[in-house]
Amino acid sequence: MPSGDVYGALLADVCAGKRAMEIVERSDGYVMAFDARYLVAPFRKWDDADERRAMRFVRGRVLDVGCGGGRVCLHLQERGLDVVGIDSSPEAIACSRQRGVRDARVLTIDAIDDSLGSFDTIVFLGQNFGMLGSRAQARRILRRLAHFTTSRGRIVAETFDPHALDEPVHRRYRDQNHRRGRLPGQLRVRIRYRELATPWLDWLQVSQAELIDLLDGTGWRLSHALGDGPSYVAIIENTKERVSLL
Repeated sequence: MPSGDVYGALLADVCAGKRAMEIVERSDGYVMAFDARYLVAPFRKWDDADERRAMRFVRGRVLDVGCGGGRVCLHLQERGLDVVGIDSSPEAIACSRQRGVRDARVLTIDAIDDSLGSFDTIVFLGQNFGMLGSRAQARRILRRLAHFTTSRGRIVAETFDPHALDEPVHRRYRDQNHRRGRLPGQLRVRIRYRELATPWLDWLQVSQAELIDLLDGTGWRLSHALGDGPSYVAIIENTKERVSLL
């Protein structure tokens, strides 16, 4: 299957008003499909009530990680906040700028440095906490992010409790991860659209207990979570502890 800027192609079509389906394929062959119009939905049309509630916890200067079509950036701009959106997809950033995001940059989370300045809130909505990938990588990135936030820094992150899925196909996948020394919700996935597919990548989902363990020693702590279902938004506060980047 050809590779390329899959999200870029997807967002280019969505921004042009076309209907598009985002396909997520797991390494065991399990496939999920999502209507991609949510990627550019205005705030009043966000289906996820927890995401809407989470916006109350966003303050100060904001970094939107994986900004996509800019739906979060645009809402925060309307509230008068200073927001920087980053995404690894050039086409996604082009879509964001076209839709009115004032500061959207082609940048991966690994490439964040002091040139961006410091932030009061870092946002990972749309399940984007998953891009942290694995326990080791998540802890490394979280330590780095602690250095780029103010003393009142906060992370607003959406994730999913993988243990809530009780069907045999999901239990088998978690058991296989356990045997391989991976977190239960460390998914190996690729994103497909039309004839394109991303490379296989790790996408991390964690329960609240796993998140608390993951945050320990990174300069962050879980304050509370929004949501009663498997999907939830974690409100994560800076502990103000000095942490090593190593």
